[in-house]
Amino acid sequence: MTDPEQSSDVRFSLVDDATAVRESLSVLLPDLTFVSSHPSLEDFLAAAPRADVVILDLHLVNLRQPDAAQGVAAIHAAVDAGYRVCVYTQEERRFVLASCLAAGATGVVSKSSTLAETRTAFLAVSRGELVAPPSVTGLIEALVRRGRVTVLNKRQREVLAGRARGLTYAELSRTLYLSESTLRGYWRDLSGVVSSYLQDSSPGDIERALGLGPGDLVDHWPTRSAADDLD
Repeated sequence: MTDPEQSSDVRFSLVDDATAVRESLSVLLPDLTFVSSHPSLEDFLAAAPRADVVILDLHLVNLRQPDAAQGVAAIHAAVDAGYRVCVYTQEERRFVLASCLAAGATGVVSKSSTLAETRTAFLAVSRGELVAPPSVTGLIEALVRRGRVTVLNKRQREVLAGRARGLTYAELSRTLYLSESTLRGYWRDLSGVVSSYLQDSSPGDIERALGLGPGDLVDHWPTRSAADDLD
């Protein structure tokens, strides 16, 4: 995959129903290459741009496009079309954001993030690194502590714990006495394990692991049938 400093080699497409976001993001992040922007996932899939990452708003339904696909169904469809997905959203509920990862998204980035944080997150997703806010990483850490994710080694657990507390790679490097590139390697390996676990889990699996009430996640957790609505 592309070196993180060679951002011009990574091609991004943006799907967002807000015209202001579509027209401004590429201007605000001028060193990233945006090959297209679209108001809906249907428009994006019809155009089929050559992109490495699709930056996808979570909520795409509005008066102009009341039947647009959105949420986990849109994520499923983009992933099934062969794209790496980064959700870009104002949504903050951690179980909704975790469901995005379970639907196949590689990253979830808040629209309230700084431009520097956003750029870093988009490039991390392009390298296949799991990107999630600390609240969601903390949920993943809880699943590890409860023995639901069991194949992580000691270093991966340490990196997960640090990321769940919002520590940067630079801060972790000073604490664990490892280089940032080594820590990123641990995180990439961990990303694959966590993504596989979430995508193979049911709402009941997560609810039991976290002591939630039965049915708490049903409204948010992805199912393949949701994606079928696009066919």
